[in-house]
Amino acid sequence: MTITIVCDVLGEENNGTTIAAMNLIRSLKNKGHNVRVLCADQNRKNEKDYYIVPTLNLWPFNKYVEKVGVTLAKPDRHVIEQALDGADIVHIMIPFSLGNAALKIAKKNHLPVTAGFHCQAENITAYLGMERIDLISRFIYFLLYRIFYRKVDAIHYPSSFIRDIFESRIQKKTKGYVISNGVNPYVMKREAKKISEWEERIVILTTGRYSREKAQDVLLRAVHHSKHKEKIQLVLAGQGVREMYYRMLARKLPNPPVFRFYTRQEIVDVLNSCDLYVHTANMELEGIACLEAIKCGKLTIVSDSPLSATRNFAIDQSCIFPHGNPKQLARVIDYWIDHPNQKNEYEQKYLDSSYAFDQDYCMDRMEKMFYEVVNAG
Repeated sequence: MTITIVCDVLGEENNGTTIAAMNLIRSLKNKGHNVRVLCADQNRKNEKDYYIVPTLNLWPFNKYVEKVGVTLAKPDRHVIEQALDGADIVHIMIPFSLGNAALKIAKKNHLPVTAGFHCQAENITAYLGMERIDLISRFIYFLLYRIFYRKVDAIHYPSSFIRDIFESRIQKKTKGYVISNGVNPYVMKREAKKISEWEERIVILTTGRYSREKAQDVLLRAVHHSKHKEKIQLVLAGQGVREMYYRMLARKLPNPPVFRFYTRQEIVDVLNSCDLYVHTANMELEGIACLEAIKCGKLTIVSDSPLSATRNFAIDQSCIFPHGNPKQLARVIDYWIDHPNQKNEYEQKYLDSSYAFDQDYCMDRMEKMFYEVVNAG
């Protein structure tokens, strides 16, 4: 098949949407499909099968977009038509400007269209400081459905969690496929030593963009309340606009936390060498970073937020803390530090649960979805 992938967001592989897009693109190419990529990543201008549109100018938000390392696309009708000409199917990653423009042109040319659901309404309301106003989130979901998702032939949901939220908000059943984005095969459990200065410390890792909805501040505050705080070494793998705020919170910790962005290969070594993984996010429609920790067989502690899919990954309640509650998170961390034998047992349980998120299996299901939609048309 000739498949056009439309990416409003593409750039460095430092965010879930870009990682999901690139994994899908690479997998489909490896399966022998002709894959075209429509995006605004100017660094790919001369690459084969990449169709590059201009970068969207957001004026007051340009610095924020640069800080989180992504590129947003501005539609160009001529480039879009080139990318769609002769395609068997179009897959749109997210319903932003480029995705909406591509959908209109694809439908005008009677092309089947599938679309990913990679944008949680609560991510938008959190940025505006209105994440607790449920009515606004419901309105955003309603707009997403009316303007975009009701017009596509099938929706790809990375988790049943986000499908259920979306369908409950719009009060309609959709033609959807629940398929995890999957964890790359190179992410696996393997021997990895701590750096020498950390050998006597308990290394706790969290990964993700530094933002309100990821709530890394809860973990920083939790270490203050831990009875093991003198021995804890925090690693916050990521980058983002809240870095200075997090550094301020960390000033009184006995061991200064590490704030650093790691490459995809580097993070696997960090995952395998840490003692605990904590995912504090209040909002997460799948949580690939969390799944990567599980694939490495790490004892993984998650929040119970009703807006986060990661709570469903916990082995049981002993690995869950009340979201936004640093004292209770400290209690859970201390429990697992104090019970190393049980921790070893649970790490094996996590490892055993990871096979459902094998990326090759998930990409086979994505390919099957494309065939089914094309054949249905």
